[in-house]
Amino acid sequence: MGRAATKADLLTSAAENYEKMNTLIMGLTGEELSTPFDFSDDEKKKEAHWKRDKNLRDVLIHLYEWHRLLLKWIRANQNGDNKPFIPKPYTWKTYGLMNMEFWKKHQDTSLEDAKKMLENSHREVLELADSFSNEELFSKGVFSWAGTNAIGSYFVSVTASHYDWAIKKLKAHKKKIAKG
Repeated sequence: MGRAATKADLLTSAAENYEKMNTLIMGLTGEELSTPFDFSDDEKKKEAHWKRDKNLRDVLIHLYEWHRLLLKWIRANQNGDNKPFIPKPYTWKTYGLMNMEFWKKHQDTSLEDAKKMLENSHREVLELADSFSNEELFSKGVFSWAGTNAIGSYFVSVTASHYDWAIKKLKAHKKKIAKG
């Protein structure tokens, strides 16, 4: 399925990619779970996240925190409190620093807690998405606080697309462990 452009596709792709990710996680071996992520010898993996996330917990917390961004953004704006998606002092140019703050904030969070937090935030995000009509989600200009974007694009980004990102990262880790 391509990038969701309807409410039905959004809910389906989010649920399917979440399930794929969880199936992959359930299949991780003890060695794969206990070995820190290390992609430093792969020149193709230059983005900051390849260095930032050291384990499954870090990946799950990243997803959780982006869910929280979406939930807080929509709820604040629905309540008349005009807030940007990326909270100050960060911007779309500096959100990598925000991601590092999320990482630092959760270094004492357990893997089990991270799993529960993500499960709950995933459910909340899908429930919120389901509360909007297809037009509200995917028509531009419906909500002035979303600027020129449709809010559905944010839902897709923090669910299906982000789960796909996590799946790719976990598969890369598994592959590296298998190579020894």
